[in-house]
Amino acid sequence: MTKIGSVCTPVGRKALLLGSGELGKEVAIELQRYGVEVIACDRYPGAPAMQVAHRHHVFNMLDADELRRVIELEKPDHIVPEVEAIATPVLKELEAEGYNVTPTANAAWLTMNREGIRRLAAETLGIKTSPYRFASTYEEFKDAVDTIGIPCVVKPIMSSSGHGQSTIKKDEDIDSAWKNAQEGGRAGAGRVIVEGFVDFDYEITLLTVRSCSGTCYCEPVGHIQVDGDYRYSWQPQPMSQKAIDSAKEIARKITDALGGYGIFGVELFIKGDEVIFSEVSPRPHDTGMVTMISQDLSEFGLHARALLGLPVPEIRFYGPSASRAVVVEGDTDKIEMDCLEKVLEEPGVQMRIFGKPEVKGHRRMGVILATADTLDEARAKADRAYSKLKVNILPR
Repeated sequence: MTKIGSVCTPVGRKALLLGSGELGKEVAIELQRYGVEVIACDRYPGAPAMQVAHRHHVFNMLDADELRRVIELEKPDHIVPEVEAIATPVLKELEAEGYNVTPTANAAWLTMNREGIRRLAAETLGIKTSPYRFASTYEEFKDAVDTIGIPCVVKPIMSSSGHGQSTIKKDEDIDSAWKNAQEGGRAGAGRVIVEGFVDFDYEITLLTVRSCSGTCYCEPVGHIQVDGDYRYSWQPQPMSQKAIDSAKEIARKITDALGGYGIFGVELFIKGDEVIFSEVSPRPHDTGMVTMISQDLSEFGLHARALLGLPVPEIRFYGPSASRAVVVEGDTDKIEMDCLEKVLEEPGVQMRIFGKPEVKGHRRMGVILATADTLDEARAKADRAYSKLKVNILPR
């Protein structure tokens, strides 16, 4: 029997979030709906999830000693990784000592870097992927580019949201791609993956939920990324039944191998009826923010429910929906989202403002959500709402 005692008491349930961005914030809110005590952790103060958590810790989660210290101090019932930049070997040690890591410490370890999950998918499970090579030095990188061929994509094995990612379209791009990958990785300079281009019609995220009820799937999420960072998503992405069945088979195979309870964002390329595996995140996915308006349980609600050991008997989909990320460029700690009465004047439009404390360069600061009778109208409605938004960048 699953039970949750009074919050912030010895009989209560405690969850520690490792990562406190906009996705972690929504997970924190959903966990609190069940009366769970939430502790938010991140590398900087004032992170979105810290603003709603019961308390927080600020530290570098790649610092193995500090990570262990905080976890042993808090003694959480659930350790919930929400980012890749974590000293995952410590999580494996703590799991062996009896701590509960969502979905599993091994899943966090394998997916923290692209090498672990790519080798699991392609070499262990036999799932079709793009051609790839890994490189640790510039010489190995040049050899990998020669082997894969141009054009190709270069990524640090440990990064997210497009950080450090480049496309090599000609020989002159090689040096800058290496430099970008070394500077953009979450753990600093290091190993990279060189991927061959895949001929695909579109790409999707198949949000896959493992719970005590078994495995279930959200409607496929179509999306557009710019330099590896999400800009638009919509649901459902139109697909043939054969492609949907193949996508579900691949998602089940990879998530069964990772194990544990929670939501997984399985990224796939689709060419006709053919499905090619790209990546997987063992946590809510940025493209899945559209589920905050498209279904009865968002990806965050599904994640909270599953990791608490509660059943997910069904996912009720409301209808065609879209999201558009609000990306702000500048260098400031003072940002105003203006003209909101215009943004929200149409029925079926919602907005989330993440509350991130500052921008240096470009940063995702909010999301506009829309639902309508058709997918085209949902996307058009999100675009109309976005066009009415004014962002004021004020000096520090």
